[in-house]
Amino acid sequence: MAEHKRVPSRRRKLLRAAACALAALVVLGAGAAGYAYHRLNGNIKSVDIDARLGTSRPPTATDGSFNLLVLGSDSRAGGNAGLAGGDTGGTARSDTAMVVHVDQGHTRADVVSIPRDTLVPRPDCVDAQGRTVPGAKRAMFNSAYETGGAACAVKTVEQLSGLRMDHYVEVDFAGFARVVDAIGGATVTTTVAIHDKDSGLDLAAGEHHLDGRQALAFVRTRHGVGDGSDLGRIELQKQMVRSLLKQAGGIGLLGNPVKLWAVGDTLTRSITTDSALASVNSLVGLAEQLKGIGPDQLTMVTLPVVTAPTDPDRVVQQQPQADQLWAALKADRPVPQAVVGAQPVNPAQAAPTAPAKAPAAPAKR
Repeated sequence: MAEHKRVPSRRRKLLRAAACALAALVVLGAGAAGYAYHRLNGNIKSVDIDARLGTSRPPTATDGSFNLLVLGSDSRAGGNAGLAGGDTGGTARSDTAMVVHVDQGHTRADVVSIPRDTLVPRPDCVDAQGRTVPGAKRAMFNSAYETGGAACAVKTVEQLSGLRMDHYVEVDFAGFARVVDAIGGATVTTTVAIHDKDSGLDLAAGEHHLDGRQALAFVRTRHGVGDGSDLGRIELQKQMVRSLLKQAGGIGLLGNPVKLWAVGDTLTRSITTDSALASVNSLVGLAEQLKGIGPDQLTMVTLPVVTAPTDPDRVVQQQPQADQLWAALKADRPVPQAVVGAQPVNPAQAAPTAPAKAPAAPAKR
């Protein structure tokens, strides 16, 4: 009889121990999740674009489509010093600018790159000291960010395109390199060798898997490939975006909590957003809206431009193509084929120049 009494007692003890262990894991898990949530939220830097710009803006679309302005800052402050070459004289400009239009079904996106040397009307803006800086009829596009930060850049894009920028995301050099490293690098293919002493990029022709610093040099390269123009560099940036989307989609974040945490921590430390996006919940919501869009659902174009009549080193919008492009996005229509078909060639994937042939020997008579 004594033996039969001890067995239930042991079982009860084991069950109590298991229950206590489970409860401890739940408590610890909830604590870790809470810590992670507050850590990631605290990482995000933001700018209150709506408060800065007020109500004098294009209306928000009512069909479910939306627009996102992505800026790459060339600031050399902090961890950006010495990255990707060049010098800005202590200022910061929008080195890269992409208007991302997501269609109403959230099944495709059109991306328009605005060349930094485009001469555009720049509106009145407020600088970092709170002073109003008068607008200009003809100013380089990237000077808007230098003049009045993110709010001035958004205001300039809205005036240029007629589109409401519903969200804004900015990443600097160091942040871009960190994000690339966090997702495991990026693969690019070149048909020509690239040697750019300014950006530090040195690639032979072929396929390359780049780390963060190399990827940054790739998207910064201008002088080492093609005709050395900013239009060629934009084509390299488009190639990199597609590569990063492919890489991010193939690393299985949802099945790897450790990797998911590392990428989330790196991403939130590396970006600045508008206030409406400045939380984990909002970023996750945006990711949900974009989850069906991969490289194959992306149309990437450069704003149609021509050489400025007043300055051979600057460009202006080409008409009527530029207005047709902005009108298509405003109506949530695909990018016009006339714009797609006239895009510059990616200088990293251009046909290699054939070596010169020796002149044929004269025929003997």
